[in-house]
Amino acid sequence: MMGERQSGQDSLFYTFSLESHVPDNHLLRAIDKFADLGFVREHLKGYYSHTGRPSIDPELMIRMLLVGYCYGIRSERRLCEEVHLNLAYRWFCRLGLDAPVPDHSTFSKNRHGRFRDSQLLRELFETTVHRCIEEGLVGGDNFAVDASRIDANANRGKGELHNPVLPKAVMHRRAVQEYIATLDDAAFGAASEAPSKYLSPVDPAARWTRTNRSGMAVYSYSVNYLIDCDASVIMDVEGSGAIRQAEVNVTRDMIDRVEATYDIKPKRLAADTAYGSAPMLNWLVEDKDIEPHIPVFDKSARKDGSFERDDFTYDEANDRYICPAGKDLKRYRVAGRRAKASNVPKDGTYRYRALKSDCDACALKSRCCPKVPMRKVPRSIYEASRDVARQLRGTADYEFMRHERKKVEMSFAHLKAILKLDRLRLRGPCGANDEFLLAATAQNLRKMAKLYINGRKMSTA
Repeated sequence: MMGERQSGQDSLFYTFSLESHVPDNHLLRAIDKFADLGFVREHLKGYYSHTGRPSIDPELMIRMLLVGYCYGIRSERRLCEEVHLNLAYRWFCRLGLDAPVPDHSTFSKNRHGRFRDSQLLRELFETTVHRCIEEGLVGGDNFAVDASRIDANANRGKGELHNPVLPKAVMHRRAVQEYIATLDDAAFGAASEAPSKYLSPVDPAARWTRTNRSGMAVYSYSVNYLIDCDASVIMDVEGSGAIRQAEVNVTRDMIDRVEATYDIKPKRLAADTAYGSAPMLNWLVEDKDIEPHIPVFDKSARKDGSFERDDFTYDEANDRYICPAGKDLKRYRVAGRRAKASNVPKDGTYRYRALKSDCDACALKSRCCPKVPMRKVPRSIYEASRDVARQLRGTADYEFMRHERKKVEMSFAHLKAILKLDRLRLRGPCGANDEFLLAATAQNLRKMAKLYINGRKMSTA
């Protein structure tokens, strides 16, 4: 028997409860257990006037932003529409059925003002990491670091400038002012002396970079993740220019910040070859006492079949190299020059040279230095730290960390595929960092929520 047609209005009064309409296993219910947002109002207290019309509740805006980043809602205009319609979103944001949803323009005004001035988003992220530590998700021994390119909100086909001089018409823009402010920042302008090939007038801090994904050069930033390998908790996040030197510089800042904020310093750090430069390895070994499970960045290999640097034996006691023919290669041939030439080379590399007479009489000259009078072997001033990294390669710990490093790439895949952050919506270094901090916060909250839903014993106090 066919049921009756629904009229849409059967009663004048309804008894309705948002609490009863959100399932117990809903993701937002679990996220709500771990989202510690009680600090928001106190944190922003000094940025509001004591008089005038009451403002939009800042905790409400943060809750709405978390909904947007947890569910990949990239537009704040659409986010307001979704919160207006979705009962679970209203429940998480503490909005009743008849409560108005803030206008989308409110987010922009607060982001560029109170949120950014007070470092609220950084505090929100660190609060989430503290909660992960309390829940026992952070081991603190094994860390991994990596970077991923995120397209900037700049059209690659418009406004490209060969000359890195911005026109006066765009100098007043917020993204341009942020770019000028970061010219001396190791994460952006000071990362490399080589200027970007093109400059975008709408977001000059974004670097013109060719990506492997599309094969085309685009304006982009790098998002840098430092994760704890136990449960892939993101311990720190930072934006930088899309260039290797900037990513390495940011890694040092993140490790130092994690140690200062949470009193946690890893025993091992896993990364790819881009982080295997001599200064970086020396910083890890000598300054931080961290095992670098990182392939050494080395260009000493030769393609012409001649002897490579590894074919020469280094004698540390006498500070010399011994060639395959048994002859010495030394830095200094004059007795008193060693004391006079104690300055470190500008490029950080010592040169060990053989005697021309030894090379001329050597039967192996054709395989050693066929095009030059004598053989020369370079050695980094940080070679001892590079040797530490080489000795770790092939060990059981190294193989373990090599597989653990993939967890960073999985976090990036989740960031782009699930949270839809494959292209930035905000411009400038501050806008990029705002998005990266919110996305990393959402990922950590989702991780705790998923583990809780799947039955892991966790505190929910």
